[in-house]
Amino acid sequence: MPGFHVEHFGCRAARADGEALSERLRAAGLAEDATGEVVVVNTCSVTAEADREARAYIRRTHRRNPAARIVVTGCYAQRAPDELAGMAGVAAVIGNSHKALAAEIALGLASGGTASWSGLVPAASLLAGTPVWVDDRFAHSFIEEAQLAPGAQTRPNLKIQEGCGNRCTFCVIPETRGASRSLPQTVVMRQVEGYVAAGGKELVLSGINLGRWGADLASEAGAPRVTLAALVRRILSETRLPRLRLSSIEPMDWTDELIGLMREFGGKRLCRHAHLPLQSGSDAVLRRMHRRYRPWHYVEKVSALVRACGPDLTLGADVMAGFPGETEAEFEETLELVRALPFGYLHLFPFSPRPGTRGWALHGQAPVAAAAVEERMAALRALAAEKSRAHREQFVGRAIGAVTLRTSASRAGQGRTSALAENFLPVELEGQRAANELVRVRVGGLTDEGVLRGEAMEAPVDFPGT
Repeated sequence: MPGFHVEHFGCRAARADGEALSERLRAAGLAEDATGEVVVVNTCSVTAEADREARAYIRRTHRRNPAARIVVTGCYAQRAPDELAGMAGVAAVIGNSHKALAAEIALGLASGGTASWSGLVPAASLLAGTPVWVDDRFAHSFIEEAQLAPGAQTRPNLKIQEGCGNRCTFCVIPETRGASRSLPQTVVMRQVEGYVAAGGKELVLSGINLGRWGADLASEAGAPRVTLAALVRRILSETRLPRLRLSSIEPMDWTDELIGLMREFGGKRLCRHAHLPLQSGSDAVLRRMHRRYRPWHYVEKVSALVRACGPDLTLGADVMAGFPGETEAEFEETLELVRALPFGYLHLFPFSPRPGTRGWALHGQAPVAAAAVEERMAALRALAAEKSRAHREQFVGRAIGAVTLRTSASRAGQGRTSALAENFLPVELEGQRAANELVRVRVGGLTDEGVLRGEAMEAPVDFPGT
């Protein structure tokens, strides 16, 4: 039986793409094997470092297994297919515009054939002798997912939205994923209902710009416009999904209706976890970034979420250091805002100029010195660690809800089980338990790594409140 391996890079939505691709290849009879005949590299291109990591992995894979047919897909493949097509071992390059065809193309290679889609390799798609599928129409970008079920991923991602039209000056996503597009509501509900029927406990709604889900979908005559909040309410009202989690949502897309759902269902069936990209706490920097909110808008949204969910809310954000022209005073504004807000974790990034973006030109005009960027990153890392520890310590001695995860062999050998709290905090349970169980945990303390440790208080439940 031919083998395959999918290597993931990048965001939660990209991971969802890779998981869907893996499922389609398994359903076609291929076996997962790290040294298989076909290796799919699902790339990211949000930073130059992401590009470098993908190239390094391709070189390493070809060196270790020269016979492997390497298929490169994802954002890097969409942005710079020529760079990847010329690399040794690469048998096909498939941009996000054609990602839905990746399984068929990979299957052809696994069978010893050529990279083709329905037997066709248009001559115009050859770069460096390698077939390439990339265009700017994104007509084949949504992978038709097999029915989600709790398996390799205890809490799988259901990607319901693709693309982004915000045009932030630093971001290459509009180029690599196209305009915002939504998975139809009927498809979303069918997936959720099937996941519940398969015994799933927690499902994550994800997207490139999740808060814009529904904006491109036509409503029935006389019906209100379809929104993410309306979809969430329908999922919670019409299915018995035990736990729903929302991935990253832009600050301006946290509507009153969506925040109201956090108040109504938070801590019950809707996870008290909100990730709002911040990027900078400086009004001037946010304007140069072409972000569509100001620092006070951000504070207002966070305050509303805390009022809705209480202090158990885990708040996360993306923060960038070294955007072109960022002064020490502007960076201090970011530090002050981060200090003032109840963050439970931060994703930190140094600015990375991306070809084709306005940020690329700004970087050429007013770059921030590398030494200054590193100093600012160090200050952010220290502050993030301090805030994360303080947030987690408040749960010691308390009971929290969690879902058990697939536990590594080393941790299971120590008689422990990995879990994730409803509010997105990592948990380590005493004793061995199966994955995909909802449990209540009495938190006894923190490990040296800041993981909550404790014991399950009661038997697993299938549905909150039962």
